[in-house]
Amino acid sequence: MSVWSAKGPSRPRILLVDDEEEILVALEDLLEDQYEILATTDPFRALDLLRAHPDVATIISDQRMPGLTGDQLLMRAREFSDARSILLTGYADLDAVVSALNLGQVQAYVHKPWDSDALRSLVGEVTQHCMAQRALQTEQALLRGLMEALPIGLVFSDAQGRCIRSNILDEAVENAGDELTHFPEALRGEVRQMRETVRQNGQEERLIAETVPDGNDGTTQRWHELTRLALAWPQNVPSAERWQVSMDRDVTRRVLMESRLRQADKLQSLGTLAGGIAHDFNNLLAAISGSLELLEDMVELDETSGALVKNAMESAQRGAVLTRRLLQFGRPREARLAPVRLQELLPGLEALLVQSLKRRSGERSITCVLSLEELSPDFPAVWSDQDQLEMALLNLCVNARDAMTRGGTVRVSARLVGQKFDTLPAECCLEQAVAIDVIDEGEGMSPEVMKRIFDPFFTTKDVGRGTGLGLSSVYGFLSRSYGEIVVDSTLGKGTCMTLLLPVVREDALTEHQANENKQLPLRVLVIDDEAPVRMVTAGFLRHDGHDVTAVSCLADALAAVEKKGPFDLAVIDMRMPDHDGPACATALKERMPHLKVLFISGHTDASPEHGKEEPLSKPFTHKGLQTAIQRLIQTRAN
Repeated sequence: MSVWSAKGPSRPRILLVDDEEEILVALEDLLEDQYEILATTDPFRALDLLRAHPDVATIISDQRMPGLTGDQLLMRAREFSDARSILLTGYADLDAVVSALNLGQVQAYVHKPWDSDALRSLVGEVTQHCMAQRALQTEQALLRGLMEALPIGLVFSDAQGRCIRSNILDEAVENAGDELTHFPEALRGEVRQMRETVRQNGQEERLIAETVPDGNDGTTQRWHELTRLALAWPQNVPSAERWQVSMDRDVTRRVLMESRLRQADKLQSLGTLAGGIAHDFNNLLAAISGSLELLEDMVELDETSGALVKNAMESAQRGAVLTRRLLQFGRPREARLAPVRLQELLPGLEALLVQSLKRRSGERSITCVLSLEELSPDFPAVWSDQDQLEMALLNLCVNARDAMTRGGTVRVSARLVGQKFDTLPAECCLEQAVAIDVIDEGEGMSPEVMKRIFDPFFTTKDVGRGTGLGLSSVYGFLSRSYGEIVVDSTLGKGTCMTLLLPVVREDALTEHQANENKQLPLRVLVIDDEAPVRMVTAGFLRHDGHDVTAVSCLADALAAVEKKGPFDLAVIDMRMPDHDGPACATALKERMPHLKVLFISGHTDASPEHGKEEPLSKPFTHKGLQTAIQRLIQTRAN
């Protein structure tokens, strides 16, 4: 016979076993108001019920039953159940009771007939003991599972700093000695100070750097966020004597990300500052450099005059380079990405690099070696902006020159490496990248200097010898063109700066290769409110054989269209007092839908709404204007 009566799911469950049905009924009547009850007259059925209901807290069993005695039943139950046991016996059989206590680990025994109040009290005490033990085991299992699963280090300690529990070291030393042994050497002094602070304040947080090997015979920094708390239970224990817990979180990735975000904020602030003066400054430079270039083409100059003109043009171009560097930080123009063949770029850049390294070298012997052996004809093209890549290499070589205070050699080489980025433009290969190494034999950099080399205006050079903008501009260019720069430097052993650039897929390279058709004469409309710049732009275009009309505003442009008919190309300044570049383009395209528009600008933060081309930055050279027009025409044709 078996009976299961349930009064509610939240009450403890007990199992009653007795071969006399009347005894079971009496026990149920006594206990059913407090417990969920399982009852059976068969001890073997009792074992099945116990397996089916592992939440049984207490077993109340008769001793003498056919087939299986009470002590034997309880002994078998102990093999798979942690339920507590009470033995009922109607005989003063001391040997049976001792056997039950030993084999079945019985918590108590009761003589028949029983005292109802005493039995009810005993069942309650035994059941509550079982429930409390299970709750404690659950808490222990949850704590251990949590400590093993958490991606942070936990150390529980007493007020004297003795370790109680830790997930940092293995179990053999888990509770051994001072808690400080569970922390790296670099953190122990900080942990000791935090222990005393928490005794007074109850909580402390610190961000601590640890120097660790990087796996390449060097070192790197691992950042720890240490949080330490005084445990508030029990409440009546003074705070100075409470237990404490330390939480050690590896936040190296977060610190690096925050550093990069701060870098981006600096660049944005710098771009905002530089953008305020860039337009006027670039207009002046465009007028100066363009006028000098036209003068050189139009007038036969003697040697002295030619040298003076060339010197002025170089100075204007250096001013233009400085302005572009400033604008590349917070408001950079989008890189004009296209296939760049290093077989063509580096040899043509060699003379410029060599000349740049000679300047300001003084008594030092500085040489530049380009290792071009790897650049076979089938060496893959990179996806980059050729102009900005040239400037980046020039910046790195000049920095390398300045780092070699006793002279030396700057080596530039290119090689194929594996690509680690998985988010790239469709034109790029996901398997390979090109690494361009710029290696010097200088003094190298300390870890502290390496942290700051990409900060705007940070420089280790003497006052007047560096602006601190070169590496920042390189960093900005690469971050905008799917590239990366890796720095490897050791004090006394020199520095290697590596540019990582994506490789162009072969089929994409074929698509981008277009025949450079000779530019046919065009009817060109120039709109610029700055007369000097307007004159230079028109002069460049007329020199190339184009039919040019130059005006200062939209009204004059519309009048020219009415008078002379449609134009093929409009070269328009982005920022003008009455109507800006996009507004002019919109008005002109309403009358000439097939008009091609090239914007020119002293700013790099504004993009035109019409067309895909970025504005041509002022000041520009004659060749730069030719290239921009050719690119515009080829893009529209495609």
